[in-house]
Amino acid sequence: MSKFIPRRLRRRTRLTVVGITAGAVLAALIALPANALSTAEAHTYLVLYKPGKSTSDATKVISSAGGTLVANYAEIGVVIARSDSTTFATTVRGMSKVSGVAQTDRFGVQIRDGELDSIEAGGPLPGNAPATDNDTLSGLQWDMRQIHTPEAHAITGGSPSVVVGDIDTGLDFTHPDLAPNYDAANSTDCSSGAPQPLSVGNDRNGHGTHTAGTIAAAANGTGIVGVAPNVKIAGIKSSNDDGFFFPEMVICAYHWVATHGIDVTNNSYFADPFLFNCKNDPEQRALWNAERRAIGFAQSRGTVVVASEGNDSTDLSHPTVDVISPDFPPNAAVERSITNACAVVPVEVPKVIGVTATGNRQLKSFYSSYGISTADVAAPGGDSILQVTPAAPNGRVLSTFSSVGTICLPSRTVIENGAKYCYLQGTSMAAPHAAGVAALLLSKGVAPGGVQGAMQKSANPLPCPDTSIYQPFPQNNGQPQVCTGGVPHNSFYGAGEIDALKAVS
Repeated sequence: MSKFIPRRLRRRTRLTVVGITAGAVLAALIALPANALSTAEAHTYLVLYKPGKSTSDATKVISSAGGTLVANYAEIGVVIARSDSTTFATTVRGMSKVSGVAQTDRFGVQIRDGELDSIEAGGPLPGNAPATDNDTLSGLQWDMRQIHTPEAHAITGGSPSVVVGDIDTGLDFTHPDLAPNYDAANSTDCSSGAPQPLSVGNDRNGHGTHTAGTIAAAANGTGIVGVAPNVKIAGIKSSNDDGFFFPEMVICAYHWVATHGIDVTNNSYFADPFLFNCKNDPEQRALWNAERRAIGFAQSRGTVVVASEGNDSTDLSHPTVDVISPDFPPNAAVERSITNACAVVPVEVPKVIGVTATGNRQLKSFYSSYGISTADVAAPGGDSILQVTPAAPNGRVLSTFSSVGTICLPSRTVIENGAKYCYLQGTSMAAPHAAGVAALLLSKGVAPGGVQGAMQKSANPLPCPDTSIYQPFPQNNGQPQVCTGGVPHNSFYGAGEIDALKAVS
């Protein structure tokens, strides 16, 4: 069974947006009434119309609620307005065509003394521009609506100066949703342990193409839209075709990352053959140190590293048993007792951003591993058992899929304009959402050292849920899943579920 599946079942530039230049927006701001510009009580709002609803009456709608129109992004159903009325948001939110209203200046985070250098990096990068969310399969992307990427894209779809390296099973760079953003120069095949050119048909598994789409599928009118649809995506094949990520592959990948200026990496895997690398065992300690060193090398060069928490329903901060290692060769696993001297690579490597999975009810997914010391944020990964909803009828996440990939069942395959898409679930699907938000933050000018803090500060905190719903899905040691910590930070959600809009605002 695939290891991806739960085992129990830096600069400013001129901006052009949907035909509206930055100069036009500035002119609109200058034309605002004097009190809207100078009154301290005036606020800026994003107004999101419901899918398919026209924004042609936006001037009238905003005016009737006591506001002034700043910009109308008709193609994506987003309007920007300013108002000093205390009832503006309530009034507009009550209109039948409106899906939501967000006061953007409420999302600012005060920078304490000494933090500025770690957060700011000189303003948005070249090409940082908005994007649309009206591709042909956008309506099936409950995960993107849940973390407010359509609203975020009215502000930025990311910059092509940012490169995300997807360390995975490969990348179908001929896929029409990925080809526009594919970075061939920074892509490689490390499956041999040494970098080789990435060839056509390299992703025979399909997992890597799926995670890549969540990060950076282009807003091109067809298929889906990724979290950061304007950034570049580099495929870094770091597994064999069966989805095993061996140490030499991971080390090769991170050396490549460090020497090629990759800005963000997504890591939706654990490094084989041990789920937990126990540092009191000489062999495993060597693996841990080598992989940690390779990842640390990339981090020292400014790479932001994002990793999935794993699909074993297990508290990584308090492990007691490992039942699946070594997972290669087949049938080699021996159940063994473990302690905190054992760690999962890469999620437990220092400074790596650990991501747990949520479903459409914003609960931790039944399969998602977790940990008070390992979970930094949560993101949509899907949940086909506890969180099937009208918006997510199979509970899973839809994304791009390789034309030669093998892990997608026919019942979960979607063909759109000749291209393949697949519904999958896992913390593998959660991590690329966070990697995409990291790319948006870098595009806006946040320095690499400030990305993790900015992502956590902009997350929506979630309290520990009633864990009785997870009773059928115990940990590896047979004990029930237990959530510890409070609303600001707990073992299930870290600082909370990521919010792309709040992050870029």
